[in-house]
Amino acid sequence: MSPSQESVYPEYETDTSQTSKLIRKFKETPFVPIGMAGFAAVVGYGLYRLKHRGNMKMSLHLIHMRVAAQGFVVGAITCGVLYSMFREYVMKPKE
Repeated sequence: MSPSQESVYPEYETDTSQTSKLIRKFKETPFVPIGMAGFAAVVGYGLYRLKHRGNMKMSLHLIHMRVAAQGFVVGAITCGVLYSMFREYVMKPKE
């Protein structure tokens, strides 16, 4: 790229470390990491409860675990979309 050309993505070139990019993305969309953490927590709890499921069939236990994990992720994404809509349309300053 020649020095006379301007960069197409200047904000991405200023952040050189992966950690700073990751922190910036988490600040832009905070409900994605919340959804991922909730998914991991539900799966971890489900695996822990797998040992003590009693006489429940394995397939039924896995179906319940899948539904709970998907429900948490969909709920976090829905909250994120509602939050961004609120921030864009309600909290947006009048021009």
